Amino acid sequence: MIELDGVPELIDPVMVAAFEGWNDAGDAASAAVAHLDREWKGEVFAALDAEDYYDFQVNRPTVWLDGGVRKITWPTTRLSVVRIADANGKGKPRDLVLVRGIEPSMRWRSFCNEILGFAHELGVEMLVVLGALLGDTPHTRPVPVSGVTSDPDLARTMDLEETRYEGPTGIVGILQEACTHAGVPAVSLWAAVPHYVSQPPNPKATLALLNRLEDLLDLRIPLGELSEDARAWQLGVDQLAAEDSEVAEYVQSLEEARDTADLPEASGEAIAREFERYLRRRDPQAGPGLATEGGVADGRDGSYLRDTASGRTRPPKPAAKEPKDAKDSKDAKEPKEPKSPNGEPGSAAESTGPDAAEPEAGKPDTKGASEDDRVDGRADDSED
Repeated sequence: MIELDGVPELIDPVMVAAFEGWNDAGDAASAAVAHLDREWKGEVFAALDAEDYYDFQVNRPTVWLDGGVRKITWPTTRLSVVRIADANGKGKPRDLVLVRGIEPSMRWRSFCNEILGFAHELGVEMLVVLGALLGDTPHTRPVPVSGVTSDPDLARTMDLEETRYEGPTGIVGILQEACTHAGVPAVSLWAAVPHYVSQPPNPKATLALLNRLEDLLDLRIPLGELSEDARAWQLGVDQLAAEDSEVAEYVQSLEEARDTADLPEASGEAIAREFERYLRRRDPQAGPGLATEGGVADGRDGSYLRDTASGRTRPPKPAAKEPKDAKDSKDAKEPKEPKSPNGEPGSAAESTGPDAAEPEAGKPDTKGASEDDRVDGRADDSED
């Protein structure tokens, strides 16, 4: 039963959903929706019946004390609504319906129908599902985020990719397909999480998803301490990688492959797009600071800006700087061939999939995924 008592008439509502589990590497996607709910003080107005969709031996309920009284929290999916008074910095209000829960254990079609029932009753204009997967991507570079849709018109108007994925899927793929059949515009945003440091949390991937959501919906999202958390996370992984020569060498190979793949993007058009994003994310009341995937950059504190040519984060250049020597120019024109973790030529963007083996706690995984996992990973990467 759908209970919507007390929910006001919404303004241009968009539903944003994320689910813990198979589609949530590093908890990046669920953490992004939790951040929106926390920053905008979302009010829960509905919850799905846990008995219908969850195996409690897989997702167990928890017991807690409330003033000495024992209470139980059941694993489920909850819906909340937030109103953004100044959504795009121009005084225009907008509402978001946030869906946050756990990938259901059973009855996926009924689960999706119930979510779409809420969307219909609330007049939702579009559904955005956030996901994260494990991939062959270095932690030192900006997090790749891809946007995919099954709607050709939406792909054209919003600069998205049309999904061509074939293979096993999770609730994100099922929900997007259900939206297609129901005639509801739907988009999936996927962040790639380094498979060698897959344990949650991953604030850098969460920040990348929120930045992409800003671009997609023309929103201004308050980031709180997320930018500092992302910077601290990267510094921590840098230290762990530096302590293991094999991991350091592997990360370097991923960096070379990523930089080589990014070279064609170092065009005037790509730089212009990055500058437009910078302008959109600037807060006029906060001065020159901006949110980036690596932290908060502002020309006064020596923080880092994104290098669109290589994907690196780098200090801002001084006003006058000597040109690079001929050797550096030659190296930039002759990138090394990208290599996959097993040393063979391949793409650094290939996913190892959600089933890849996780590293030991506190230490990055020094080995790539198995051959089977790599096959699954490529499938997951295609889905995004």
